[in-house]
Amino acid sequence: MRTIDFSPLFRHSVGFDRLQRLADSALQSDSGAPAYPPYNIEQVDEDGYNISMAVAGFSEADIDVIVTENTLVVTGRQPDADSVKYLHRGIAGRAFERRFELADHIKVSDASLVNGLLRIDLVREIPEEKKPRSIAINTKAIPHKKAA
Repeated sequence: MRTIDFSPLFRHSVGFDRLQRLADSALQSDSGAPAYPPYNIEQVDEDGYNISMAVAGFSEADIDVIVTENTLVVTGRQPDADSVKYLHRGIAGRAFERRFELADHIKVSDASLVNGLLRIDLVREIPEEKKPRSIAINTKAIPHKKAA
């Protein structure tokens, strides 16, 4: 198994332990990454993204889209097929779970299911206090204290 050592980074920074957990989970999930359901991740503009998942055979009631902290989890329950007798079943309808790690300030803005494609719209919303701001430079002379 591959590991990445972030200890040099931690000597000069605070709060980047999430980065190591993210890299570790990405390396672990790639080894046995499930291929179902297939998905695309698109960047639609500077602050907008969308995830499209091919979920043919699932209805809105069969799919859950849940966001907790910085993780988006999409799960699908297998539709009830007990009442159907298949002669051939070529369309996959098995249960699934897909996890996506979201960067800070990424919010899920919408989710829709049209023609077998689940579309999840994401937007980056940076709070005002995190945006760059200009600091005024004071030109008044500051009196120096005299040494006693």
